[in-house]
Amino acid sequence: MDPRFTELLRPFLKLAGPEEITITSDTDLRRLGVDSMQAIELLFTLEDAFDIALPDEEMNDATFATAGTLWQAVARQLPDQTTEVSA
Repeated sequence: MDPRFTELLRPFLKLAGPEEITITSDTDLRRLGVDSMQAIELLFTLEDAFDIALPDEEMNDATFATAGTLWQAVARQLPDQTTEVSA
């Protein structure tokens, strides 16, 4: 995953606790506090930061389930990027 992606994601993980967590592709976004309202805010943040637009079919619970699934959706919109998810 792109380091910029994980740094943009970190503020939305309100239930992560005070310690610095390592965000991996398996990080469960819902468990760490990303609810539907935050998912919308996160979507706008990612679209602005990466200058992309996620297609409507990507707006679902599966896309926002883990950091890895969300990164894959973002990476598919980036020119010349691979959708490979690495921790």
